Amino acid sequence: MPTGTAGFVLAKGSLSSKTNGEDKIRKALIDAGLVDCIVNLPTKLFLNTQIPACLWFLSRAKESDTNHPRRNKILFIDARNMGKLINRRTRELTNGSESPDDNDIKIIADTYHAWKADVGYEDVPGFCKSSLVSDVVALDYVLTPGRYIGLPDDEDDFDFAERVKTLTSELESQMAEGVLLDERIRVNLAKVEVTANE
Repeated sequence: MPTGTAGFVLAKGSLSSKTNGEDKIRKALIDAGLVDCIVNLPTKLFLNTQIPACLWFLSRAKESDTNHPRRNKILFIDARNMGKLINRRTRELTNGSESPDDNDIKIIADTYHAWKADVGYEDVPGFCKSSLVSDVVALDYVLTPGRYIGLPDDEDDFDFAERVKTLTSELESQMAEGVLLDERIRVNLAKVEVTANE
């Protein structure tokens, strides 16, 4: 179809791999203007594999209309931190069933639809970014969302020196506690030995 859209679930490696000609396929799709949106998914979403996955949305609408508002643009969404663990091996994206405000699927879909409709879309650092195809070409046709999206606003002011200081203090405290626990274990073992020898 000249204006059709298709979506695929692929392994995350498809975004950057150069094996088996995947880089050439990626380049051809990007150069043809077909890549519309890439969504990086969280791990553990699928029961039959632990391999991280991503969503690819391809659209012919941009490529066939020279005046299209999204021509020469790709939307990147990083949903790696979304969803919740339902057990130690399985994660699921929330769908609003427990709380209308907790709906990962709607957030992702609404972001993509707002961008597609060119209505109310805004880049959100750490979550989504509308990038020019020329930016993707400059990064050797790699489609990993993290390369374009950046850090969330609350992580932009990350103070490395302060964080190291805090972690060092926590480590020293835990090591001191470990020494006390080791001493208690020795005392209790000595008591057990005395009791066993009586």
